[in-house]
Amino acid sequence: PEHPYVDGITTPEQATAVAEYREQTARLSDIEREAEGRTKTGVFTGGYAVNPVNGERIPIWIADYVLMSYGFGAIMAVPAHDERDFAFARQFGLSIVPVILPEGVENITAEEMDEAYIGPGKIINSGPINDTAVNDEKGRQNPSISAAIDFLAEHEIGQETVNYKLRDWLISRQRYWGAPIPMVYCDACGI
Repeated sequence: PEHPYVDGITTPEQATAVAEYREQTARLSDIEREAEGRTKTGVFTGGYAVNPVNGERIPIWIADYVLMSYGFGAIMAVPAHDERDFAFARQFGLSIVPVILPEGVENITAEEMDEAYIGPGKIINSGPINDTAVNDEKGRQNPSISAAIDFLAEHEIGQETVNYKLRDWLISRQRYWGAPIPMVYCDACGI
C-alpha cells in the first residue's frame, strides 16, 4: 500500500477505495500485517500489468501483507504455490493457475487444490519452459528458475540480478561485553 507507484496505477473509479484502504493499513505495524493466521486484506487498484511472456492482463491489487521494507514493496503473486497468495486469491475470487505439477500427479486444476503446493515437480502452464524440473534449490541451481531466467534474457524482456535482503547492523549495539562474532586483533600489522 505504501509503494510510490500506487497513485499512478490506481484508476479514478478505484481512487476512493484505495485511499481508504491505505489509511486503514497505515494504522497497522509490520508485525500486525504479517501475523500468521491473520485474514489478508486488500483492494483492487483498477490497474493491470501485462505478463511479458504471454501478454495476459493481470489485475494489480494492493495488500497489507506486502511490505515496502521487503524487496521492492511489490510482488508477482503466485497463488497456486504460496500460502499467503493462495489465501488472498481465494478470499477475493482471483484466478489461481497451477504452474507446478507435483511429482506422481498426472494433472492438477485450481479447483482440486485445498492449499498452495510448494514442493518439487515439473513446470506446467508456462509455455516454453513447460516440463522443466522444479526442486527446492534457490537461484540457478533450480532448473526451472534457470530456464525462466534464460528465456526472459534471450527475449530481452528481463535480466538476471542478485538481490540481498540485508539490513543495517551495528555490531557495537549487539552486546555490551563485545562483538558476538570473531574479531582478529594483530599486534604485528596493527589491525
